[in-house]
Amino acid sequence: MKLAVVIQRYGAEITGGSESHCMAIVGRLARFAEVEVITTCARDYVTWRNEYPEGMEMVNGIPVHRFQTDRERKPRKFDRFSQQLYTHPHTYFDEVEWMVQQGPYAPGLFQFIKEQAEVYDAFIFYTYIYPTAFFGMQYVPHKSIFVSTAHDEPPIYFDIFRTLFHLPQAFWYLTEEEKALVHRLFHNEQIPYEVLGAGVNSPLHPQPEGFRQQYGIQSDFLLYAGRIDEGKGCGQMLEFFLRYKAAHPGDLTLVLMGKAVMKIPERPDIRMLGFVSEEDKINGMSAATVLLMPSQMESLSIVTLEAWSVETPALVNGNCAVLRGHCLRSNGGLYYTNYEEFEACLNLLLENRSLASALGKNGKDYIQNNYQWDVIDKKLLHIVEGVLNRPSECQSSARYIIYDVLNEQ
Repeated sequence: MKLAVVIQRYGAEITGGSESHCMAIVGRLARFAEVEVITTCARDYVTWRNEYPEGMEMVNGIPVHRFQTDRERKPRKFDRFSQQLYTHPHTYFDEVEWMVQQGPYAPGLFQFIKEQAEVYDAFIFYTYIYPTAFFGMQYVPHKSIFVSTAHDEPPIYFDIFRTLFHLPQAFWYLTEEEKALVHRLFHNEQIPYEVLGAGVNSPLHPQPEGFRQQYGIQSDFLLYAGRIDEGKGCGQMLEFFLRYKAAHPGDLTLVLMGKAVMKIPERPDIRMLGFVSEEDKINGMSAATVLLMPSQMESLSIVTLEAWSVETPALVNGNCAVLRGHCLRSNGGLYYTNYEEFEACLNLLLENRSLASALGKNGKDYIQNNYQWDVIDKKLLHIVEGVLNRPSECQSSARYIIYDVLNEQ
């Protein structure tokens, strides 16, 4: 069995949510199949600039085929074009042009999929919003599995996605909320699916005190781990933290892990650590008083699951259905929708340590019951085998039914 996994960018140092999930799933699939990754030479999701060399390389023992993007995204121009489409009448082909401008746009990748379609038994496509999935899936719909990572955001209402979500033979949804959203918008309940999630291994011996000593942090601290970006809700998170500290002076610190693509206030109570090792990340989560997850558009939030694996309670943005659903099912954290709720929740977690501890323990139970790899491996195999063994007369014969990009070159 030979599987191809197609994703917008891929690399050991890339920490995006879908990219991290993809790398973990590739590692699991490689236990029972021959797996190759098809991706671009881009590393930066803002510009899609070619930074990796084109060609094939090995990443963690997996062959990775990289193809150059033929253009860099112009963020300001693209944002203006996006707003125009979100707010004004437009054509189907305006949306196709939006997809091209969104990037990463790599004609060589599409050509490779088209020419090598029969080499692979199945193709697994990640992330509905990028050309790698949107155009690539059109050449192999009859053997495609879709990890759409969909969430409620303006582009998902574009007409171009109405057909895309009917092309694959099966879906891997990351959460119940994603499944419900896709079924509500696209009425594709008849396509086989599994709600997959991701495996989270609970560390045996996290070292919270070692983390505090290493980074010189002795006070209570809130932790954010991930891309520090306005689009991830980090602007509001910083605003809320500063308002909270103005109203509640003290030594509470906000610790940030990850790459910053926005300005961070220079203050002693905001510690910017940048990229840290996986060990330091887990130790930091174990040491943190509370994990903050401010994003409104999470498709799974592996970071939240990892924090619960070390019994750290979470305070999350309740405007995100996925995060709110995690909290309700796990009873492992609190959620807010405005500053007043943020303040009240944070006060509760800081003042009632027995409650915070109980939430953290509930979170760990949630991980152990729902996000262990042996459970997820069975779901992976169920869908892959179902696609491989599906009778040919039941398979979609649709090809190029959205837009044959290669014939427009």
